[in-house]
Amino acid sequence: MYANVSKKKTGEDKKPKISYWSKTKIHCPLCQHDFDHEEMLSGSGRMIAGDLTDELHRLYEPSAKYGMIYPLIYTVGACPRCHVAFWWNDFKEIDDKKTIDALKDDIDRRKKIVNNVFPYYQLTKERSLLDGAAMHFLALLSYDKVDLGYAPTVKRAIISLRLAWLCNDLEAVVPGHNYNYLAQVFYRKALFFYDQTLINEMSRVESLGVVNNLGPDTDKNYGYDGLIYELGLLEFKYGQTDDMQARLKKLDECKRSIARGFGLGKSSKSKPGPLLEKSRDLYDKISKVLAEANEIGFEMSDDD
Repeated sequence: MYANVSKKKTGEDKKPKISYWSKTKIHCPLCQHDFDHEEMLSGSGRMIAGDLTDELHRLYEPSAKYGMIYPLIYTVGACPRCHVAFWWNDFKEIDDKKTIDALKDDIDRRKKIVNNVFPYYQLTKERSLLDGAAMHFLALLSYDKVDLGYAPTVKRAIISLRLAWLCNDLEAVVPGHNYNYLAQVFYRKALFFYDQTLINEMSRVESLGVVNNLGPDTDKNYGYDGLIYELGLLEFKYGQTDDMQARLKKLDECKRSIARGFGLGKSSKSKPGPLLEKSRDLYDKISKVLAEANEIGFEMSDDD
């Protein structure tokens, strides 16, 4: 039901290969267990790039041979024994005792929460879209217990955003299971963590320097500029609407950050083209909302 691949007739049904098992095992710092590392194959027409969305999410077209492929599901690993999940490289990096102890104490809760949201996920076979989403959720919960020295907040921001995308993919494959609702939940989590990332970075309690790729997707690293843009976009699309004064103030802050970060109104050859274009579009949309609010008498809160 959640299969990633189509079948090819070669005398008998056979799945075209999308991934392979690396010869190098992953060592889990919690349970000291070695487990297999599944990696995605590339080439041979597996990945047919499509549009880039306003959320900086690269879409892919299905191929006749391989069907629909979801590169995101291969970006995290999960230990099948203790169900801790990280970006692959963090299994080597995260080793401080306080973090390890906190993760060990959280094993049962972590497994229960994820199984309630993505039932019947498995961690030992070739992963499906459902398994990939479950692993991302395990990673989101795992990074909650990780020391700030490993920059867990921005990782939770990116993982939450990717979870929203994966839930939208699940909704398209198996509609009617509330994955569209889950996507909205994860979008709002992403907004919170992106906001907290910039607060922590500016107050110097958490450095982004330890994260090599800020994504948010796997096809391109948009770096710090991407963080500024993504926060503004998420605030615009998924920010709270109960307190309109607070919302307008937040949107105005995002507008100013985008203008400063991208030098809007000036020529810039240093910023990535697609990101600059999308930032200009977002700037115009936020400006329109603020202008319309001003016309009907809404004022931004002067608190703080």
